[in-house]
Amino acid sequence: MATSMGRVKGVNGNMVTVEFDSAIAKNEVGFIHVGDERLKGEVIRIKGNEAALQVFEMTGGVSVGDHVEFTGEMLSVELGPGLLQQIYDGLQNPLPELAAQCGFFLQRGVYLKPIPDKEWEFTPVAKQGDALFAGDTFGTVVEGLFTHQIMVPFDMADGPWTVKSIKKAGTYPVRDTICSVENAKGGTRDLSMVFTWPVKVPIKLYEERLRPTETLVTKIRPIDTFLPVAKGGTYCTPGPFGAGKTVLQHMTSRNADVDIVIIAACGERAGEVVEVLKEFPELIDPRTGRSLMERTIIICNTSSMPVASREASVYTAVTIAEYYRQMGLDILLLADSTSRWAQAMREMSGRLEEIPGEEAFPAYLESRIAEFYERAGKVLLKDGRTGSVTIGGTVSPAGGNFEEPVTQATLKVVGAFHGLSRERSDARKYPAIDPLTSWSKYGGVIDSKRVEEARSVVFASNEINQMMKVVGEEGTSIEDYVVYQKGELVDACYLQQNSFDPVDSSVQIERQRYLFDRLYALLKANFVFEEKSDVRSFFYQLRQSFLDWNNTAFLGKEFKAIEAKIIDLIATKERRVG
Repeated sequence: MATSMGRVKGVNGNMVTVEFDSAIAKNEVGFIHVGDERLKGEVIRIKGNEAALQVFEMTGGVSVGDHVEFTGEMLSVELGPGLLQQIYDGLQNPLPELAAQCGFFLQRGVYLKPIPDKEWEFTPVAKQGDALFAGDTFGTVVEGLFTHQIMVPFDMADGPWTVKSIKKAGTYPVRDTICSVENAKGGTRDLSMVFTWPVKVPIKLYEERLRPTETLVTKIRPIDTFLPVAKGGTYCTPGPFGAGKTVLQHMTSRNADVDIVIIAACGERAGEVVEVLKEFPELIDPRTGRSLMERTIIICNTSSMPVASREASVYTAVTIAEYYRQMGLDILLLADSTSRWAQAMREMSGRLEEIPGEEAFPAYLESRIAEFYERAGKVLLKDGRTGSVTIGGTVSPAGGNFEEPVTQATLKVVGAFHGLSRERSDARKYPAIDPLTSWSKYGGVIDSKRVEEARSVVFASNEINQMMKVVGEEGTSIEDYVVYQKGELVDACYLQQNSFDPVDSSVQIERQRYLFDRLYALLKANFVFEEKSDVRSFFYQLRQSFLDWNNTAFLGKEFKAIEAKIIDLIATKERRVG
């Protein structure tokens, strides 16, 4: 039911000025009536009796004087069983159902129920007379691989609520009343399996926010060893077009040690989004051997859709992630790309005639990005369990320039930086994470001192390589040339990983430690060579052996045979002490 009415006073793209006649609130949802269509928008600024309405649809045909209906509700998402395997737009419209209703060309003003009307097998865990608070579990349903907890809506803060009645175990429609509660003030609520929550309000129904110390295992060597991410942490992956951001996301989604993966395709090109939609259902989950989509939610808003929806898609994704976190699950949210979201903010800021900041981005760019990443975290729930939301955002800086505002604003708030290099991608060195510029504040799976020693060899190798470009190979000593070759070996055999090889595409932690120990011993070894040609020949053989080693089953017969070959080869050139 509408709480207030208004009239369109001006239209500037998808920013509509509305004159209203009674109280409205910022972030309130309003609908513009255009003929038989209702266009959804959000109040982003109020000045006097005029409001700036950010419309999530194309505004063609909107005229001065058109009626606007305000709902009294903030922009919200629907939460409950049935979210997994869904593909939504930024407003949580299920796109397959939308396509079935409207055809391949989506119609504006059509909004469907986010959670399908289906029946679920409900099991009560609360009983009559129990006292419940917001976020407490009063029942469960099995949703695919998980036990989905049916919780008291998060907005019921005026508890405790006493259970008056609750349905017995059985099958019930998702929106039917299954529990009735009342509080000490005499207020009553009928609860179903579904409720709503505003997307721009973080869910804070937990006991304590914990420091993210546990490493998020991705089975990607350069990340787990050199540039680790923590469960509940944040990281960003900036890189130019074609540097392999999407493939890296696929590898991370498939292999990361999390329960649920949420993909927010925010303003990406339609072709790339189609690629994600086609490939994700075909990705095999190594945990179950079934489709990865069974524990994935995709929220996509392409660059051809209205810009305002990009912001909505980001907040929708993180709110759903927080919801599943409240069940004690570990969630990985991959936002691709936050640059497109920032561009949408810039466009809306221009239409609001705000004073621009650097490169015309709004002055509040940094705070908005920080607010988004701050919703990541590992938390201790009230029942003693822990849950986490890990956020990884890709950034698409123009021309691969990491000095631009969006990248810099992101780097100020994230805990790890995985910068993709055009030079490495052009050289077919994948993942194209630049080991020289990337960093992480989190602890990894291998002793940090040894990792730093290995990094120092890679850095020294690069410096010698730069010098050789000037003075040539003959201008370096054999000792320096050996250091250069050691760094190149680490790069080729550890920092690069073949995502198309069934063995090398996902590397268990035990195998990473085993390989690193062997490489570390090699880096510390002293070798005796007469000529640089001997150095080249030796390291070429060694590199090929390590690459063959990476493609064999861990601790198998072939694995042991190649390892013995590597040990023998090293022994032929290693300096004997004493």
